[in-house]
Amino acid sequence: MTGILYLVATPIGNLEDMTFRAINILKTVDIIAAEDTRHTRKLLAHFDIHTPLIRYDEFVDANKILPLLREGKNVACVSDAGIPAISDPGADLVKLAVAENITVCPVPGANAALSALICSGLDTSKFTFAGFLPKSTKNRNETLNELATHTETLIFYEAPHRIKKILAEMAEVFGNRPACIARELTKIHEEFIRAGLAELAEKIDEPRGEFVIIVEGRKAETETAPAENFLDVYQNLIAAGTDKKSAIREVAQKFNLSRREIYNAVVDLERSFEDEQDC
Repeated sequence: MTGILYLVATPIGNLEDMTFRAINILKTVDIIAAEDTRHTRKLLAHFDIHTPLIRYDEFVDANKILPLLREGKNVACVSDAGIPAISDPGADLVKLAVAENITVCPVPGANAALSALICSGLDTSKFTFAGFLPKSTKNRNETLNELATHTETLIFYEAPHRIKKILAEMAEVFGNRPACIARELTKIHEEFIRAGLAELAEKIDEPRGEFVIIVEGRKAETETAPAENFLDVYQNLIAAGTDKKSAIREVAQKFNLSRREIYNAVVDLERSFEDEQDC
């Protein structure tokens, strides 16, 4: 008989969010595999749990945990906070365990993405969890452009040192969509900031804590909005002396479109005009 791999959710801030079942599982399994053993030791000490603890993170091969399960030992996998295997190395361990028909059992609890979503004020009926965006600007831009067409609410995780830059990039690609930033969820300084992406990028100053970004999906009416509507506004701004970059930004905000969409439409318009002149 193989052991059971338990995926145990831990608090994302407030220790009172720890469930009775999670405490019981952590006390009775043979081994706890933790993303950060120093962080988890504090949690275990608080709940008087003395189960042996081993490290399992992105630098530890999941195959080192599997032999324990094959031997029949029950293993609890925990992340630093929230549910394991969500933007977390636990996902690799689960895949390997499932491939060997090892039982995987969820022990639900706190989750930052869903906690932020339900308090955002945005649509909760359909959503896509995008996790952390790629580190490279090129890959990040490709991902954002791919997500720009999605009509469902989008959920992202982000670190404080990148949050301002990421919000500005989102505004560039998505347009000034309604959004919500959630920080320090369930903690003393829990905060929700709701505004358009462009305004949020300007509001954030010396951010601290981990962030969840909730962004409204693309409105169906913006997909079918006639090009001449925003192009007429653009041409009127240019005629009034507004420079091209400012005109594109203003039109993007007015029609809740991305600057890239406006720019591409303007380029097509200019090409059409040049073709007419050539004829």
